[in-house]
Amino acid sequence: METIEKIVEAADVGSRLDKYLAMMLPELTRTRIQQFINEGLVLVNGKTEKNSYKVQQEDLIEIELPEDKEMEILPEDIPLEVVYEDTDVIVINKPNGMIVHPSVGVTSGTLVNALLYHCQDLSGINGVIRPGIVHRIDKETSGLLMVAKNDKAHHHLSDQLREHSVERSYIALVHGNIAHEFGTIDAPIGRDTKDRQKMTVTDHNSKQARTNFRVLERFEKEDLTLIECRLETGRTHQIRVHMAFIDHPVYGDPKYGYRRDDHSFGQYLHAKTLGFVHPTTNEVMTFEAELPKEFEEKLKELRKHD
Repeated sequence: METIEKIVEAADVGSRLDKYLAMMLPELTRTRIQQFINEGLVLVNGKTEKNSYKVQQEDLIEIELPEDKEMEILPEDIPLEVVYEDTDVIVINKPNGMIVHPSVGVTSGTLVNALLYHCQDLSGINGVIRPGIVHRIDKETSGLLMVAKNDKAHHHLSDQLREHSVERSYIALVHGNIAHEFGTIDAPIGRDTKDRQKMTVTDHNSKQARTNFRVLERFEKEDLTLIECRLETGRTHQIRVHMAFIDHPVYGDPKYGYRRDDHSFGQYLHAKTLGFVHPTTNEVMTFEAELPKEFEEKLKELRKHD
């Protein structure tokens, strides 16, 4: 069994248990979640509850996910760009196009498969499907993420994420000419009720989300702008949703962007900077990753046109 824990935040108070879990675990259907609840595989503060139970703030929800016997996650000799590694943490520069962890229908070629080959020890908090994974970046997003090699480090790094003390900055190429030099998008993000695979700015079952950005370069002929985004919160698809919300979607974004974009590379969004306090030494550590070659080539092409 794989155990997943969720602590209910204020924005989700009053949601049905099955609906709440469907939003938190979009890889599972609501029907399957209801089945888990009915089978006693979901505990709320240590007790079983009905599907209709209304979740309360600070409820501790534990989900025992039955292991899929057909899903065997194997180590794979996939090249990794290791930016930093010690006995507690690994910092990886993930390439565009790589999924972070396996899911239903995807059991190979992920970062987790590569990590299992690379090292023997990974945190077991998130079970066999997501060993060591403290946070994720999207498949089509390149750049830095941290991985925990033991449970103590995992808890320490997770706490920093929860407290919004982790430094994270992204470089994004977005549509439109952003006239001002700086901006802040403060708009709550929740699951899109019309498409469970998408997030949206909404007041319904949403969480506070705040993105700060500054303009780095403008490409007026192509009507594109290069920006740096700094996250105060870490919601699913946050930069992509926020930029689309202000009508400046990320170039190449297959979900929130424009169909007319060149999608041969993917979305032009890169996790450039990652900073956190080391879980053992308490040292402040900051890492940076250069833009992927394809991203740099796109910028050179745009500069020539301008």
